[in-house]
Amino acid sequence: MNLNTISRRAVLTASTIAIAAVGVLPATAAFADAPATATVSAGQKAVAQTPSDVLASTPWKTTSALDANGNKVALDNPAVSNFVGWAYFKADGTFTMYNLDNSPKMHGDWTVPADGSSRWIAAKDANGNVLFQRVVPIVELDKHAFTYRVFPNAADTSVYYDIVHTPTNHVEPGTDAKGPGTNGTQGNQGNGGYHFNNGNQH
Repeated sequence: MNLNTISRRAVLTASTIAIAAVGVLPATAAFADAPATATVSAGQKAVAQTPSDVLASTPWKTTSALDANGNKVALDNPAVSNFVGWAYFKADGTFTMYNLDNSPKMHGDWTVPADGSSRWIAAKDANGNVLFQRVVPIVELDKHAFTYRVFPNAADTSVYYDIVHTPTNHVEPGTDAKGPGTNGTQGNQGNGGYHFNNGNQH
């Protein structure tokens, strides 16, 4: 009788341990995989953002210009004034630009290659005819700044101006959009650490 009771207890204890082990192992394995999967997802999100994505992620305001020696150039200087304003690069490959007084400047199509080395635009008239095309080298393009270089004389690359833009929350004139561009943020706060300029303040 005692032996039977001991045997039953031993079998029940062993069975309980085996069941517990089977129940614990898959759960432990699943939890062990979870952080790795989350890390991969986060990593893929960061890697997936192309230079085009960055340019289309927010409206831009021209905030400064520098000459070839790194000296600041006034934005009303005739050498750079034509490049000053608000710029809205849409994810569909179209753009609109306005002067800082919100008057229309130009619209058309744009592209940036995968390596982020340059920006091409084709300005169009109201009927969709191309007025001119321009390719400029990109000096800097990230969530904090978009800077491109212009050469007054294409044959002399020693003389140039860097046109610096920073993200802004300025609503595109003539639209009822809220907040900066396609990132859907409202007010003066931006996503992902963007620094925004306010309205027409320089």
